[in-house]
Amino acid sequence: MTYIVVVVGYVLMLLGISVYKSRSVKSAEDFMVAGRSVPVYMLVATLVCTWIGSGSLFGTAGLTFRTGLSELWFSAGAWVGILVIYMIAARVRRIAQYTLTDLLEKRYNQLAKVLGTITIIIAYMVIAGYQFKGGGRFIAILSDGSISPETGMIIAAFLIVGFTVLAGMVSIVSIDIFNGSIMLVAMVLTLPFAISGHGGLGAVITTIQQTQPTHLSLMGGHDFVWVVGIALPTFLLLMSESSMYQKFSSADNEANARKAVMGMFVGVVVVETLMMLIALVGFAIYADDPRFFLADGSINRAMAEEIILRIGFEQLPVVIGSLLLAAGAAIVISTGNTFLMVTSTNVTRDIFQAFFYKNATATQILWIQRACIVGIGLLAYLMMSQFDTILEMALMSYTMIGASLAPPLLAAFFWKRVTCAGGVASIASGMLTVVIIAVLNSVYKGSAEGINVLGVSFPMDTDYIAIPAVIVSVTTLVVVSLLTAKPQQSDWEEFIEA
Repeated sequence: MTYIVVVVGYVLMLLGISVYKSRSVKSAEDFMVAGRSVPVYMLVATLVCTWIGSGSLFGTAGLTFRTGLSELWFSAGAWVGILVIYMIAARVRRIAQYTLTDLLEKRYNQLAKVLGTITIIIAYMVIAGYQFKGGGRFIAILSDGSISPETGMIIAAFLIVGFTVLAGMVSIVSIDIFNGSIMLVAMVLTLPFAISGHGGLGAVITTIQQTQPTHLSLMGGHDFVWVVGIALPTFLLLMSESSMYQKFSSADNEANARKAVMGMFVGVVVVETLMMLIALVGFAIYADDPRFFLADGSINRAMAEEIILRIGFEQLPVVIGSLLLAAGAAIVISTGNTFLMVTSTNVTRDIFQAFFYKNATATQILWIQRACIVGIGLLAYLMMSQFDTILEMALMSYTMIGASLAPPLLAAFFWKRVTCAGGVASIASGMLTVVIIAVLNSVYKGSAEGINVLGVSFPMDTDYIAIPAVIVSVTTLVVVSLLTAKPQQSDWEEFIEA
C-alpha cells in the first residue's frame, strides 16, 4: 500500500504543477518551445528525462539481463551522439526554428520537411506508445497484479495525454526538474541496497560467474557486427531526436543550449550506467527464478524488461522501493509527454498550418495542437499490438528516425556539398528500408523457413536492423548529391560555421 500512496502522491504533485503552469500558456510559442526562456539547469533536467524513458527503464534493463555488461554498447551509442550534438547545439538555437523538420526545410526544401514529418510521426507514435505499454506494466506491478497490464496501459495513456494537453513544453520542462532529481537519487540508492540484499558484491559476482560468465565481459560473447548493430540505433536517434532540437530552441540563449548538452551527457551516462548495474545485480538475484526463463532455458525477454521495477517492488526496503517506483513513474510520464509534444508540433505546423490553416490565429493553433495530442495518443495506443517487447519497439523506432534523418541532418551541418535532392533521397530511402524490414519481419514472424532477400534472412533480429538501413541512407545521400549540381553558398552558410 505504501508504494501506491507514494507513487500516486508524486503523480498528483506533477499534475498540480502542470495545472498551475497551464495558466501561463498564452501563445503557440509558449506551448511549443516554452517562450524560448528555459534556463540551463531546467534544460539539463528535461534533456536527461527526454532520453531516459521506458526504452531505458525496460529495454536497457531487459538487454542487460540478456547480455550483461555488453549492454553498455547500446547506451554508448547515445553517449557518443550527445558529444556530436554538442558541436551543433548553439547553431540550432541561433537558427531558432521550432522543430527538426523546420531545419530540414531550411537546408533542403519542403519535400524534405514533409518526408521528415512522416518519419517522425510514425516512429514517435511507436515511442509514445511504448511509454503506454511500459506504464501498463508498471501499474500492474504496482498493484501486485490486481490491475492487468492491458488496463494499466489505458490508465497510463490517459495520464500521459492529459499531462501533455495541459501546458505543453512549459509543463514538460517544469516537472522534469523533479523527475530528473528523483530518477538520479533513486538509482544511486537502489544499487547498494540491491547488492547488499544478495549478500554483497562478491556474492553477486560469484552468482553471475557460475550462471552466465559472459555477462561480465564487455563483448558478452558477441562479435563486432553485433556491437555496431546495437550501438547504431541509439547513436542515430540522438543525432536526429526532434524533441531535443525543439528543446534547444526553448533555451534562453545559445551558450546555455550548449552547456545543457554537456550537463545532459553527464546525467545520461550516470543514470544509464546505474540502471545497467542494477539490472545486472538483478540477474544475480533472479538467476534461479522460473518467471524469468522459458521452458527451454532461454530468457523470457518480456519478463526480463521488468527487472528494475521487480527489484524495487520485491527486494528493497519500502522507503527505497517506493522512491524507485516513483522514479519509474517519472520516467514513463516525462518521456511520453515529450514524444507526444514533438509529434503533435510536427503535425500541427507541418501539416495543418502548412496546408489547411495558413491564416490560423495563435489561439486556434494552440487548440489544433491539443486536439492532435489526443488523436496521436489514441493512434499510439492502437499500434501496441504489433510488438512483443519494448526493446523491439525501441530499436525499430530508433532506426526509423536515425537512418532517415540523421544522415541528411549531419550533412546539413558538416558537408557543404550535400544537395536538396541528396537530402530528400536519403530521408526517403532510409524510411523505406526500415518499413520494408518491418513488413517482412511481421509477415515471416514465427515462420520456420522465413525468406532470404539479397543475402539477408527474414525475420531479421532487431539487434541488427540499423546496419542495412544506414548503409542505404548514407549511400543514397552521397551518390545523389555528387550526381546533382552543387548547392549555392546561401543554402549552407547559416548551418556551417567558418
